Amino acid sequence: MLAGLLFLIPALFFVIGMVRDRRRLSNAVWLGISLLMLLLLLAEAGRDNPVLSLPLLLAFMLAVLGLLLLPLALLANGLVMVRREGRSLGNLLSLLAGLALLGEMIYFFWGIAQPNDWIRGIAIGLFLTSAYIAFLFVSLLLYSVIYGRTGRRHGFDGIVVLGAGLIGSRVPKLLANRLDRAMRLYHRDREAGRSPVLVVSGGRGSDEDVSEAFAMREYLLERGVPDADVVMEDQATTTEENLRYSKALLAERGLNGRVVAVTNNYHVFRTAVLSRKQGLRLQVIGAPTAWYFVPSAFLREFVALLVRNPVVHGLACAVLMAGGLALTQIG
Repeated sequence: MLAGLLFLIPALFFVIGMVRDRRRLSNAVWLGISLLMLLLLLAEAGRDNPVLSLPLLLAFMLAVLGLLLLPLALLANGLVMVRREGRSLGNLLSLLAGLALLGEMIYFFWGIAQPNDWIRGIAIGLFLTSAYIAFLFVSLLLYSVIYGRTGRRHGFDGIVVLGAGLIGSRVPKLLANRLDRAMRLYHRDREAGRSPVLVVSGGRGSDEDVSEAFAMREYLLERGVPDADVVMEDQATTTEENLRYSKALLAERGLNGRVVAVTNNYHVFRTAVLSRKQGLRLQVIGAPTAWYFVPSAFLREFVALLVRNPVVHGLACAVLMAGGLALTQIG
């Protein structure tokens, strides 16, 4: 009975959070806790039931294998990122994460076998810290996928395209994917009899010949979007400013209805969280991203979410500790 409640309570909080606002960061934590408790509940039920125990054992073995191979996969991705995108800190994230995980694993297996209590304690502490961070990462990753695949896909008054870096004055593939996705939404609503406005948002960086908004506007006009349906916002330098300035431009034109922001898929959930913090009522939709770019990009998003939202640590840690104590009582 208690084991069932440990699953049902966080699952209920997850459903309530989804109904109230899909952009809540806590939804990701409740999802992760629900899935973790469900696995523990199934493991408890499968101890004397081979129908359940065999699939669970196989899933556990695959998870362990995936965990052992993860550092190597991150290292390989990091090398690809450096070769294709350069040696910026953001592009090095997957490489650094792979090295950190590999070092932690080596230290754990060495330290746990040492007679010194301090060495063993540090090894266990590092392992628990890594497991906690992995839990948060997987929770946010899974919920980002859920958020990106749910919600409205048509019926918008405003479509905001968030800027990304230019190459001189040229729109690179990453930004072109956002613009192409926005155009598909635009044409779908036009065919349905609506008249959405496209807002292209982005200022001019120090290494750019023109503002991102100007280059994005030219890209849309060259592909047949009427000039009257494109609004430029060329002052924003951050995602928060993209959202706030664009929404203000739409409000000036009396468009206070449904608004969608378009960015790349790895950036969708953090953009949604930022819009909620600013009190903006809008949805976020993602555009495709090159496969090799996603790991480093999502690691960057994960770090940014945790740094800006420390309350998530307290919520996850408190609930997991309470669940762990309850499970020890069941055992």
